[in-house]
Amino acid sequence: MDQQMPREAFNSADFRSALGAFPTGVTVITTHGEEPYGMTANAFSSLSLDPPMVLVCVVSGTLGAESIGRNGAFAVNILHEQQEPISRFFASRDRPRGHLGFADIPHRRVVTGSPILQDVAAYLDCRLEASHPAGDHVIFVGEVLALGVTPAARPLLFHGGRYRLLGD
Repeated sequence: MDQQMPREAFNSADFRSALGAFPTGVTVITTHGEEPYGMTANAFSSLSLDPPMVLVCVVSGTLGAESIGRNGAFAVNILHEQQEPISRFFASRDRPRGHLGFADIPHRRVVTGSPILQDVAAYLDCRLEASHPAGDHVIFVGEVLALGVTPAARPLLFHGGRYRLLGD
């Protein structure tokens, strides 16, 4: 695996465009320690069924990455098609932080204390099992301790740099 392979020339815009061709669901990753924190993310994946594990990828050196690492827990809130405003809110750099950031967002807490947003398509409340630096991100692996799903909910999608809705 140490053998260097040649790479074709491409730039960051080409890379982003290629990644944007893959439709993803939209999540809000939350955590709670002294103060709650939430961020919109689409770098989320299932990892293991036994034990139940998922992973999320967060930009290194950000408040989100630091909070998850410090708190040892996170929740994945999978948004439904009518929750684009919530996604935009948690993606905004200008949003209020800490408890003020959740003041107008109905939520509850389950096992880890990470905020579970009201009426999401699904949630996974996780204990942090491992973290792995990778490029400019940190991969956080979590064991799922609690979950909930709304079977009839239609997911909010992101594709080609835009929010999308699932067609029939």
